[in-house]
Amino acid sequence: MNDASAVRAPENASATEILRANCEYTASIVIVSFNTRDLLRECLTSLREECSCLPEGATAEILVVDNASRDGSVEMVAAEFSCPGAPVRLIASDVNLGFGAASNRAIEAAHGRYLVLLNSDAFFHAGALACAIAHMDADAKAGAGGARLVYRDGAWQPAARMFPSILRDGFVLTGLAARFPRSRFFAAAERTWADPAAPAEVDWVTGAFMILRREALAKAGLFDPAFFLYSEEVDLCRRIKAAGFRVLYWPDIVVTHLHGASSRQVGAHIFSENEGQVALWRMRSNFLYYRKHHGAKVWLARWLEESLYALRFARNRCSPKPARRARAREAVVLGRLLRRAWKETHGGRVSPPAPW
Repeated sequence: MNDASAVRAPENASATEILRANCEYTASIVIVSFNTRDLLRECLTSLREECSCLPEGATAEILVVDNASRDGSVEMVAAEFSCPGAPVRLIASDVNLGFGAASNRAIEAAHGRYLVLLNSDAFFHAGALACAIAHMDADAKAGAGGARLVYRDGAWQPAARMFPSILRDGFVLTGLAARFPRSRFFAAAERTWADPAAPAEVDWVTGAFMILRREALAKAGLFDPAFFLYSEEVDLCRRIKAAGFRVLYWPDIVVTHLHGASSRQVGAHIFSENEGQVALWRMRSNFLYYRKHHGAKVWLARWLEESLYALRFARNRCSPKPARRARAREAVVLGRLLRRAWKETHGGRVSPPAPW
């Protein structure tokens, strides 16, 4: 297909169908977009150049899943991206499916030997795609691979992490992980202690860039659509490792990513409506993840976070400093959101109807 066009992905695809799909391309690049028209244009423009520089015999297709954007993203892709060297297929959803379910739609429709997930606010450095393909070709047990993510100014951002646990979550929520970023103990979750130039086997890599082996997905399954946003990559990587494959971080694959993990940090300000919504999504997904993989420990996850918000409120509510009083008010809001997330997921047992 040489021009941008709409396709309808199958509602479901079995593991066997995923494995036996006609692999016309070396890689299928999957981009999920929601109201990011200008960034998406920049992303696709850089991809067009990157795909044209692949080694001889390597080919790539691009699939864009639009999650019911209202900013003209669909029209922009259809009008501006007709590229014989890197065909663009557009999957326009009438509703916001979330990241995981939208990615599944594209994976089910893809014809690449490898599946490459890329955020619409992420851009390959020269040779990154070819490097990722070479790494996967060289290691048949590599089920998923991540890149070195950097900001526009070149500053590194954590991209390869360890699985959540009550202890690791506690260090993040209390700020100890941020206070001691070079500590293997306190900063284990995001591995900020690690040398970003050193390749490593890790627990999970972020979906801002992720290259996946089709055979690994055939055994582990696709993204769990119960996770509308957050924790979907953690859950998938956990299942990929359980299926006997490895999750790897390769620093010679460099990708500029405009948004880091800032949404996980709590600042000293009153939450806006959008910030509260993001916090609520994170809490819902956290409960779903803990219930799915740790059972009754989900109660500990709730108790830990709720207790920390209560302590933050008690510590700051009577302070003469406005910033600390603001943190106390914020703690009240977060505590309410946490209880709402618990109720709406029935303690992590069910996912609220999408879109969240």
